[in-house]
Amino acid sequence: MCSQVINSIMSNPLEGTAHLLHELDKKLMVLLRDGRTLIGYLRSVDQFANLVLHCTIERIHVGKEYGDISRGVFIVRGENVVLLGEIDPAKEAELPLTQVSVDDILDAQRREQESRQDKQKLLSKALKERGLNLMPDLSHDDMF
Repeated sequence: MCSQVINSIMSNPLEGTAHLLHELDKKLMVLLRDGRTLIGYLRSVDQFANLVLHCTIERIHVGKEYGDISRGVFIVRGENVVLLGEIDPAKEAELPLTQVSVDDILDAQRREQESRQDKQKLLSKALKERGLNLMPDLSHDDMF
């Protein structure tokens, strides 16, 4: 498998974002820097890896459940793409996840975020009682 990928890369004279031209009109999953997952058809790409996705949905996962929010045409700045891959329709039909309504998944996402914040507060309080301060995670440079 790895040798096939390496041979494919070596035999392709295109470099950088030009490889994305082979993905035009295919259904792709795009993971963004802010953690969102988009699924749509790649319609356009430029030298900066900026993407135009058509019939896009935003997929939200919480535990073993997911919900899809329709987003239509979506333009993604290339620097925000973390991961991009083609979706295999056969495997998509066999997802081990349960699809729920948009309202249900948004509610589950809110509860999960609140739970995470509560845990963070407890950790911060426990450390403060021991004379330590918890520094917030400043590693994300998309805070603007």
